[in-house]
Amino acid sequence: MSRTSEPRPDPWAAGDPPEWLGDVSAGVDAWTRRAAPAETPEPFERIDERPRRRSGGRTGSRSGAGSRTAGARRRRNADAGPPEPGDPRLDGAEPIDEETRGPEADPESVARTILLDQLTGQARSRKELADKLAKKLVPQEIADRLLDRFEEVGLVDDAAFARLWVDSRQSGKGLARRALGQELRRKGVADEIVREALDEVDPADEEAAARALVARRLRSLARFDDVTKTRRLVGMLARKGYPPGLAMSVVRDAVRAAASEPDDEMPESLL
Repeated sequence: MSRTSEPRPDPWAAGDPPEWLGDVSAGVDAWTRRAAPAETPEPFERIDERPRRRSGGRTGSRSGAGSRTAGARRRRNADAGPPEPGDPRLDGAEPIDEETRGPEADPESVARTILLDQLTGQARSRKELADKLAKKLVPQEIADRLLDRFEEVGLVDDAAFARLWVDSRQSGKGLARRALGQELRRKGVADEIVREALDEVDPADEEAAARALVARRLRSLARFDDVTKTRRLVGMLARKGYPPGLAMSVVRDAVRAAASEPDDEMPESLL
């Protein structure tokens, strides 16, 4: 049996319809009793003043501060002009404030400190010291004046340096006069001073040094034949500056003596 639908009564027949009739948003406001919406904030206005928490426990944003710092650094670099040698901007450092940097160091005092540091514990030639000052951008005039002064007081003496070098390298490395002369010339010592230092080398001492070198090296060549021993020993002496005649004589004597030495006899208890 079908149910006949009856027309629903008009709820507003008794009076005027409410104000929100026909306006959905107004009806929702009336139904939920919500307050009227606040005025729209101006663009870029900060609504929430609380700092935002970032990962790692830090609050706030550093991007704005970093960009402001970078912009200020670029403006200071532009005002300072192009960098010159020694400018900290060449190393990626921030330029030093002229007001807080203080007075510049005296170039002569800086050069004197460099020379004293270089001469501490080791003698050096004048050429070595001049090259060091040039590398540190010391003006040539100041470098020459200080080096002349150091020579006057005996702190720089190429002749004494050459004698010490010859004594040390001959006794320590077994170098001959030719190799010693090459090393001194590379250090900027004048030829006349080199010859004077090498004239003090006794030929007998040079030959004794060559024989000592061959004797030490020969022990490690026992498994090779005499030809191989001779070639390697002569090459070693040539690299150390010994003349070919002296090298062949010393090596031939050493190889012949090693070949003529009798083998160790076996003890009778093992026979």
